[in-house]
Amino acid sequence: MTILIPAWVNDRLQPVEKLSVHQKGLRHLAVSVFVMHGDDILMQRRALTKYHTPGLWTNTCCTHPCWDEDPRDCAIRRLDEELGLHGMQPSWRQRTEYRADVGNGLIEHELVDIFVVELAAKPKFRCNIEEVMETCWMSLRNLRDDVAHRPDAYTPWLKIYLEDHAAEIFGDKP
Repeated sequence: MTILIPAWVNDRLQPVEKLSVHQKGLRHLAVSVFVMHGDDILMQRRALTKYHTPGLWTNTCCTHPCWDEDPRDCAIRRLDEELGLHGMQPSWRQRTEYRADVGNGLIEHELVDIFVVELAAKPKFRCNIEEVMETCWMSLRNLRDDVAHRPDAYTPWLKIYLEDHAAEIFGDKP
């Protein structure tokens, strides 16, 4: 199945095949979500079958919107598709741009909308094994410590978010 995502080609946003976008390092639209319960973040470990960054830990959900899909609607859709999380109400935190080598000659150059879902109770969910191989809840403080000690266990974008955008994403959480 060919997946087309919004990417810039010749200064115009147009649908481009997802793998080609990453091979060429084209700037493209993306969405990242952090599901939170208090100071705990629902983390996912990417499935080993993913074509880049397999087996690495990252935030709750990361994806690319479909052509003409609203970023918030995309976040809601992917929380359901990846983790079976229904009825989530993501709050937009910021839009940022980053570029990172994700291995195997692939580049993420994303203009990404970042969302947070704050929950009163930890939800029940089911992982889509084609997307997610493992999950855990981790406090922001423990996440920062673990990334410092095991940086190769985490996706490049998660490290960028923690280093450059934590205040906007997490507010005053420690």
